[in-house]
Amino acid sequence: MTVSYNQNGVLTLGNTNLKTLAQSFGTPTIVYDEMYIRQQMRRYHQAFQKMDVNYVLSYASKAFTCIQMVKLADEENFDLDVVSIGELYTAIEAGFDPKRIHFHGNNKTKDEIQYALKCGIGYFVVDALDEIALIDQYATESIDVLIRVNPGVEAHTHEFIQTGQEKSKFGLSIKHGLAQKGVEMVRNSEHLHLKGIHFHIGSQIEETTGMKETAKIVLKWLKTSNINIEMLNIGGGFAVKYVDGDSSFNIEEGIPEIVENIKFTCHDLDYPLPTLSIEPGRSIVAEAGVTLYEVGSIKEIPNVNKYVSVDGGMSDHIRTALYDAKYDVKLVNRNEPGEDTVTIAGKLCESGDILIHEAKLPSSVQRGDYLAVLSTGAYHYSMASNYNQIQKPAVFFVSDGKAREVIKRQSLRQLIINDVK
Repeated sequence: MTVSYNQNGVLTLGNTNLKTLAQSFGTPTIVYDEMYIRQQMRRYHQAFQKMDVNYVLSYASKAFTCIQMVKLADEENFDLDVVSIGELYTAIEAGFDPKRIHFHGNNKTKDEIQYALKCGIGYFVVDALDEIALIDQYATESIDVLIRVNPGVEAHTHEFIQTGQEKSKFGLSIKHGLAQKGVEMVRNSEHLHLKGIHFHIGSQIEETTGMKETAKIVLKWLKTSNINIEMLNIGGGFAVKYVDGDSSFNIEEGIPEIVENIKFTCHDLDYPLPTLSIEPGRSIVAEAGVTLYEVGSIKEIPNVNKYVSVDGGMSDHIRTALYDAKYDVKLVNRNEPGEDTVTIAGKLCESGDILIHEAKLPSSVQRGDYLAVLSTGAYHYSMASNYNQIQKPAVFFVSDGKAREVIKRQSLRQLIINDVK
């Protein structure tokens, strides 16, 4: 992240003055360093290009999507992973090639399947046995599918973002024979073509052990079951840094290590090396984004706590309440040392509306100051709500000192546009 203070003591992102941006466009506002996003995408390309393999990179839309983000992904030669009719619609409206869109999700509805088929997407990632029959029922011509398998591997991360263990709602279990059954159903279907296998073991994965072991399990199962595939999609979930002490996934070392392990396993098993695919989302956008807030009420309880309240909260920052996620914060409008430990609270009518439990801020912080909460580029706007009828924030991309609006702030009128009077 390119956050730094300029010579006037004002915080900048991508050489853009965040105080000026907040004053001009209001708060809360989420701001992305566009070049950082592009650089992250290019790092993944470069890591694969060194390994002499066929590969496909897909951006996981759920982390953050809008028309301009889709266009950026297209410009950086990323496919798209979508999980809903809304994400697919956004991609189509952005002019993205539907053949490069892949539809995921554990409970695709009839309407979603029909719309995806109408759009002509590249492939479905099948997550349930009855889904196979449903896609086959509505397809009128051949359609590629990947089967998402559950390898029974636990990633060392928060239980809510583990997705590869046996009890997960995602995927078809290899151990219990559901994955094999899925392959047989696809083979016996009228319209479905088995393009490959998909797995995803969780999020905030810092090291490669879990992915390497999972790939071995899956490849051994494919070999012993005599299943040939064109593509092996190993998911995403690569870790990012939220606070000091966190470790980001090392793309330059980690991707080659995973790929080399897969190449070795395929050679050892005498199994044809498939096209490899990954789906990073968080690691593309999380550290590129900050959320700007204006300080409001400050409440100090002697010998207990000091609350610094801001003009947003869990309506645009739910991850602290949901995962006990940790964040760093910086004062925007002046560069002073953080000497006070405070709790940054939101403005919503909920006792759990806390952004940061133990934040370091200057003792001089006062009403009207601006704060920047760091690493909010993933799962903030995309998980935003209208709880308390709070409007969703504006979103800007900044680059070379210039800001461009990519999502307008939600208006009061938009809050009731669907209400029946």
